[in-house]
Amino acid sequence: MIKLYFHPTPNPFKIALYLEETGTPYEVIPVDTRKGDQHTPEYKKINPNSKTPSIQDGDITVFDSTAILLYLSEKIGKFLPPNTPRDRGEMHQWLMFIATGIGPYCGQSVHFKHFAPDPKEYAVNRYDFEAWRHWNIIEERLSQHPYMLGDEYGIVDIALWPWARMVPRFLNENAFEKLPNVKRFLDEVSERPAAKRALSLQTLHEFKTSLDDEARKALFPSNERLKTTGV
Repeated sequence: MIKLYFHPTPNPFKIALYLEETGTPYEVIPVDTRKGDQHTPEYKKINPNSKTPSIQDGDITVFDSTAILLYLSEKIGKFLPPNTPRDRGEMHQWLMFIATGIGPYCGQSVHFKHFAPDPKEYAVNRYDFEAWRHWNIIEERLSQHPYMLGDEYGIVDIALWPWARMVPRFLNENAFEKLPNVKRFLDEVSERPAAKRALSLQTLHEFKTSLDDEARKALFPSNERLKTTGV
């Protein structure tokens, strides 16, 4: 049985949704990132990057959510577009757009808006601008097609859904007024039984929610360097 190392944040939810959509048996192993579980020697043997998610499939270990999605989809053979250079190229470009654009820029936007010390005007402006730019590209795409690769729900939609859930957090509480097709997409996918089952995982385990000194040290280890070097 696949072991899913999970924290209730967008990237792990991608994998949970794919496993639920395909009816693949799996076991959830909670990794409480605010307690620093991701930095333990045991977990770093699974994921040297100290992030979630990771999976273990027998003697195979895979980390990074996009790599895991590709591994699982190739193994299970579901929610993939036709195996042609054109279709697979389109799939890969949008998966990488989410992985290298949506995720990092939205993450940094939240970090600098809510967690970084002052002064931060330049960083907030940069990452908010880029987060909006990326979501406007998604909005344009979804204005032309019901799903990211056309008329059929697939792996790119699974990758996008947990990030779409967080749009008000990334941008602002009224962001969906400017992103109506993203909202339409989000509402539709969220009604899928598999999505509801994936979301329920966050209630099955108790994860730390407070942002105390322990959590800040675990989430933002670079800040520790400031205490000793000042750079």
